Amino acid sequence: MTSISNPISFNEHMWVIEMRRSLNEEVEEDNEVPVNIFNVPKALMANKPDCYVPQEVALGPFHRLRPELYEMERYKLAAAKRTQKNLPEVNFESFVDQLTRHETRIRACYHRFLRCNGETLAWMMAIDACFLLDFLHVYAVKSGQVITKSSSKMMTHLVDYAGTKSAHNAILRDMVMVENQIPLYVLRKLLEFQFSALDEADDMLLLMLVGFGEDLCPFPMTYLSDQIHVEEQAHLLDFLYHLIVPPRLKETSEVEVVIEPENEDDEPNEKKERSSPESNYVQQLFLMIWDMLSALAQSPIRLLKLPLFSSPVKFIMKLPWENISNLPGFSIFYQNKNPKNGNSNSNSNSNITKSPLMEEISIPSVSELRNSGLRFLPTNGSISSITFDPKTATLYLPTVSLDVNTEVTLRNLVAYESSNASGPLIITRYTELMNGIIDTEEDAKILRERGIILNRLKSDEEVANLWNGMSKSIRLTKVPFLDKVIEDVNKYHSGIWKVKAGKFMKRYVFGSWRLLIFLATISILLLMILQSFCSVYSCPRTFQIPEDQ
Repeated sequence: MTSISNPISFNEHMWVIEMRRSLNEEVEEDNEVPVNIFNVPKALMANKPDCYVPQEVALGPFHRLRPELYEMERYKLAAAKRTQKNLPEVNFESFVDQLTRHETRIRACYHRFLRCNGETLAWMMAIDACFLLDFLHVYAVKSGQVITKSSSKMMTHLVDYAGTKSAHNAILRDMVMVENQIPLYVLRKLLEFQFSALDEADDMLLLMLVGFGEDLCPFPMTYLSDQIHVEEQAHLLDFLYHLIVPPRLKETSEVEVVIEPENEDDEPNEKKERSSPESNYVQQLFLMIWDMLSALAQSPIRLLKLPLFSSPVKFIMKLPWENISNLPGFSIFYQNKNPKNGNSNSNSNSNITKSPLMEEISIPSVSELRNSGLRFLPTNGSISSITFDPKTATLYLPTVSLDVNTEVTLRNLVAYESSNASGPLIITRYTELMNGIIDTEEDAKILRERGIILNRLKSDEEVANLWNGMSKSIRLTKVPFLDKVIEDVNKYHSGIWKVKAGKFMKRYVFGSWRLLIFLATISILLLMILQSFCSVYSCPRTFQIPEDQ
């Protein structure tokens, strides 16, 4: 058998023949077919390879030669034999010959160069198409429009009309993998051989695809079947992608793609954005303390108020301590939580491989948002239904169903989107949003109780792990309606006084414990001196404080 994907066995003579033949052929058809079957980007493949590499069945040329997948070849052959029996007036080789004549169009779909001759490629496509249609036939039966159940007895332990068999789900996961696709054009051609007209073939294929989408789409299907044109879909994964992200949503979300810088120059800008609100927190906190102390009438408190709120002390508190803390000698009082010049190589390496800007968007978790008074409500739409109502402090999120197939489906949708989409990465941005708001099992539990997550996994912990494991992305993108929601949620959360006080404590108290120890020591010494002074002299008379009646 001719080598298909093994780069080691390279025949220079065959390569020259192939190049000469390709240049001499008509290439008009090639120009009309964009590349739509890609290799998974290495950054994603390295994160969790099992989600991108087929485990049961190889479809197409990329994983054809993997020995562990050979077992499924006999099931493919059984499906091809059944298809041959159902062809009314032509034999199976006629279908293969027609695919051979469209070899250029088939090759044009693949991003990788295919090291196999035209006849091998045509037979491969024909056999795989038979297997896929035999498997997808279950959805036509479930719809009620086809009475005959699946034919091949060999397929009974693989095909499950109830959708409960593990082998059935394993094959479904393989069918949505980026590198495990064949052109949908091939399936249309095969159905055209079985039906009298192309319209009938397209209707049957659409019936199967809709059932396939309902089985794997994690969101409620709001995209009506009459809005789906089979001839415009590249393959099964492309069809599933357009169920979630219809073309109209892509058009309204077209913006420039922004790559966030990952160097140290981002630090000053980030501090500049945070410095003004943080200084307001300090002023507001001292105003609150002043109001509380002003309401007290006890003489010891009045005694402390006089030096504490004197003009020199007020002047000291108004100083720009954030800038002063960067001066030599003062920086030791502040804890350096994000060292830029770490002494260990491990820290520097981790900063290179995992930048916070590229890993997770800045948004509070579900628990934090709920504690600040924000509510969560489910919607029956898809990603486009995500909105935030600041008047009622309600975040609307689409209902998402999570089962054993969801992680593989979402990961491959993200990989396909990053490879194929020229505009904003909508599904990628959604997964970043969910990764940002779900940090713990408690966050997943809250969304499950609100009806936003339909959990068909074993526990809420698995749900949290699923979203937290999907933080890897190829590039950042701006999706206007999602970014507006994130911005509004952050604005609402930052405006809560409890959050302001917490940020102040975290930044100026817990983050500067050395300074606090120093100030506490000085305060204790001053109080001891004051106590000694008052034991010798009469403090009320000295400071002219009236005696309590």
